[in-house]
Amino acid sequence: MINSTQVSYFSLVAYVDTGLLKYLFFIVVMCVYVLIVCANLLLIVVICLNRSLHEPMYLFLCSLFVNELYGSSGLFPFLLLQILSDVHTVSASLCFLQIYCVHFYGSVQFFSLGVMSYDRYLAICDPLHYNTHMTSCKVAALTAFVWLYSVLATVVMMSLSVPLQLCGNTIHKVYCDNYSIVKLACSDTTLNNVYGLVYMFTVIFGLIILIIYTYVRILKVCFSGSQQTRQKAVSTCTPHLASLLNFSFGCFFEIVQSRFNMSSLPTMLRIFLSLYWLTCQPLFNPVMYGLNISKIRIICKSLAFGKRI
Repeated sequence: MINSTQVSYFSLVAYVDTGLLKYLFFIVVMCVYVLIVCANLLLIVVICLNRSLHEPMYLFLCSLFVNELYGSSGLFPFLLLQILSDVHTVSASLCFLQIYCVHFYGSVQFFSLGVMSYDRYLAICDPLHYNTHMTSCKVAALTAFVWLYSVLATVVMMSLSVPLQLCGNTIHKVYCDNYSIVKLACSDTTLNNVYGLVYMFTVIFGLIILIIYTYVRILKVCFSGSQQTRQKAVSTCTPHLASLLNFSFGCFFEIVQSRFNMSSLPTMLRIFLSLYWLTCQPLFNPVMYGLNISKIRIICKSLAFGKRI
């Protein structure tokens, strides 16, 4: 048995030899990364510099976009290097660093979407007391909670995975993730499994129940409210709901792809499914929110065409 601290590198065997096509893949991935960085950075700047957008909904969005920049930067530069490389290995320290980045990104993303659903619930179901409930201090506290709790949860996960004794160094993916390391363990992984189950049932299911509850209440208000209330609910909830479904489907694809034998699927499809939750969300959200939220859309147009608002 080998202790994980003695493993100098991991082999990523999901990469295939594509010959000269690797340069085409490199260009495509590079363009996607540049688009993600530019789109998220643009919306962060727009929200930060326009005082009219210093409202809870937009501040939560800003936190979401910052996380997407962070998550993309933890994946895409690594992918670009691996695509051009002929030897697909990664040092143990860099692998564990990527595991931390990837799982921290996922935690912040999910918590942010949960907080945003609560914010939309207050805005639509109790609009008269919204400013009383969602003060600037509460926005700051909720945002800090999302990031700090994600740091704590990811650190605990890493503290359980790093000391594991490993019987191999082969990862069947194009990037490092925690479950791939746990599968290599030949020591007891009971604590890892217990922590994963506790986190899933208390945190993830708790957030899912909160989100379902908020949308049930929002739907009740929409059916019983005025046309104006319905229009407000649709305009503000559609991007959030689309983002939530997109992220949930991506996580589902990743879980199925990791936990079950998917060797019958084409290699490229398996790679796409494993990367979907990390790549499509940062690309999807800026477009969805930028096009559907009128305030952001108007300000972006004024910046693009040099008009004053």
